[in-house]
Amino acid sequence: MAPLNFHNKVAVVTGAGGGLGRGYALLLGSRGAKVVVNDLGGDTKGEGKSSRAADTVVEEIRSTGGTAVANYDSVEDGEKIIQTALDNFGHIDILVNNAGILRDRSLPRTSNTDWDLVHRVHLRGSFLMTRAAFPMMKKQGYGRIIMTTSTAGIFGNFGQANYSAAKLGLLGLSNTVAIEGRKYNINCNTVAPFGGTRMTQGIMPPDMLEELKPEFVAPVVSWLCHEDCHDTGGLYVTGGGWVSKFRWENTTGVMCRESRVSAMTPETVRDNWDKICDFTNSEHLESNEETTGSILEVLNNLKDSPGTELQHTHSAASTSPSTTGPLSALGVSIGPTDFTYTRKDVVLYALGVGVSTQDEDGLRFLYENSEDFCPLPTFTVIASQAAMMGGELWSKMSNWSPDLTKLLHGEMYIENLAPIPPAATLATTTTVSDVLDKGSGSVLILDTVTRGEDGTDVSRGQWSLFLVGEGNFGGPRSSKVAMPLADPPNRPPDATKELTTGIDQAALYRLSGDYNPLHIDPSFAAMGGFSQPILHGLCFYGVTARAVLATYCDGQPSKFKAMKARFAKPVLPGQTLVIAMWKEGSRIHFTTTVKETGKACLTGGYVDITEDAGAKDMAAGGKGVAVAGSEVFREMAGRLAGDSSVAAKVNAIIQWNVMKGDNTADQWTVDLKGGAAADPVYMGPPQGGRRPDLTLTLAEENLVALVAGSLKPQAAFLSGQLKLAGNMAVAQRLQLLMPPHPRM
Repeated sequence: MAPLNFHNKVAVVTGAGGGLGRGYALLLGSRGAKVVVNDLGGDTKGEGKSSRAADTVVEEIRSTGGTAVANYDSVEDGEKIIQTALDNFGHIDILVNNAGILRDRSLPRTSNTDWDLVHRVHLRGSFLMTRAAFPMMKKQGYGRIIMTTSTAGIFGNFGQANYSAAKLGLLGLSNTVAIEGRKYNINCNTVAPFGGTRMTQGIMPPDMLEELKPEFVAPVVSWLCHEDCHDTGGLYVTGGGWVSKFRWENTTGVMCRESRVSAMTPETVRDNWDKICDFTNSEHLESNEETTGSILEVLNNLKDSPGTELQHTHSAASTSPSTTGPLSALGVSIGPTDFTYTRKDVVLYALGVGVSTQDEDGLRFLYENSEDFCPLPTFTVIASQAAMMGGELWSKMSNWSPDLTKLLHGEMYIENLAPIPPAATLATTTTVSDVLDKGSGSVLILDTVTRGEDGTDVSRGQWSLFLVGEGNFGGPRSSKVAMPLADPPNRPPDATKELTTGIDQAALYRLSGDYNPLHIDPSFAAMGGFSQPILHGLCFYGVTARAVLATYCDGQPSKFKAMKARFAKPVLPGQTLVIAMWKEGSRIHFTTTVKETGKACLTGGYVDITEDAGAKDMAAGGKGVAVAGSEVFREMAGRLAGDSSVAAKVNAIIQWNVMKGDNTADQWTVDLKGGAAADPVYMGPPQGGRRPDLTLTLAEENLVALVAGSLKPQAAFLSGQLKLAGNMAVAQRLQLLMPPHPRM
């Protein structure tokens, strides 16, 4: 690879008259940069002034054919130093904040002057320098900034309270500059160097000083200052030729409250202290939003009361008209709300979720004159979204005025019931079907039904919306109407697909109707704790749908029946999505992860597909294949009704996937967790967000044979005729449910 050079780049290095700063200036100058060598010329305590130090380094750079000028101002006069660069070279590209002094004293002996002088040079000086350079860098759309911290700032050091505090303050300053500068291609990183300098003379022995020469640190700073280096917001510890990236680490933590109504005491903290301090499964949170999200997730999982998980049931009819707060939203309904779209809108949505003319089936979704032109199967979210964003829904909540700036999209379910026209007027009815109390906020579950111009149901959907700060109103914690999520099988994925989002994808996707400034305005995004505008959740939801469509539906939207997922983490435009997929009959489980961070952004996801046999059933108007095995579950229901002790003995949620060929003909759930419910045996996956302890997958004929006793469970499992996933111990209890009770 070609050597790195800095031709036509202008660099300002503070404290460059000796030590590390001199090393930075010499290396940058030798690689073609025009260097402003700044040094006040004082001693290590910040006393005195001389031009000699800066002049000497300038002459060293010039003697090797480089270009440099000297500046003798204090970093507290940052604008003057930056002006020197502008007067001599016309612009500034690189700023290395390196100037520093020491006034070491033990804490009781540190004077106000000792404290203030160290902070004025290290922290305030770097701030003033950066503030002066930032507008020029912003205007030209390019900049590289270095802050200099120390391991004393990270870990503290005896006799350096003033120095340590200033150095850690520089790390916080650097991280903020990185966030604010990202949009303008201004990178800011922090180095914690080990180097032999005037400030370490007399502390380190001569042989160690030789091993820690500035020449072994300068290459790291130079790389971070180069236009090919795109890292920003990093902290690097380096010395003697060794380079390491440093990051914060925290334990997974312990919730010290049993429920939302439980008190937290010093004793509960004491009793959990070992777990609180256990780094065995540590996390590396990288932003304010990740930290906030982790705390909110823990709060959302708190139980309603000690020792219980209350299963609340209610309906719109049971809500009193006089109810105030979030519960007053229950049962609110609007519509039908018309949404008219053209082929142009269909193309715009496809572009918004990343469809390209280079894709194998790209023209089907991008070219209106294509023979098989049609919308993507997730396009129906745009119609129901338009109904909710009109404002009518929220205006009907006369007894509650939530702060919609704190609204987050939690989960999304769509189901396509008929082909989506390439252009039409669709009408959507929206109903608040449940309101949940999560303590830290409330969750509104909205059901939508979208109909075509002939009155036919085209699609239905379910939106889970989380409103931060609207909790603790005495409502239920869980729902029986919410479409459940589904964990993927415990095995490597059957297929994986990587799709890279575009740097301007959020700007493009918003044209489909979601104009929230969070997705385009850096200032608005910063107020939400984000380093830059983030991608719409429904955008990477649509990107994920494309991966499943291409992998398991042959690109045919008619095979794409339904999709459900939870929005777990934000995605930044330009990041790459890794979609891991598992096929279980006609259900495709998926998890979508951001490649750059390793964090999952969509979890609990699945797509139900309609394969050839299923497509025929849908065309005939059926709702699934009727199986003789349904008699088995009616038998189970009767047995449970006649013997209440069975539920307590099984004490588990069991999901059955009944197959016909490669298709899931039906799903059944036997929910006996915590005792028998009113209807413990029902069709479909577990309700109310509950998850199965054990999942069994087998063909209809094998189910009947298993119950009849002609197929032994062990033989079925070993031969692959019976697949088990989850808690295998639960399998031992199945004999309690099925006469003639074959033993597992």
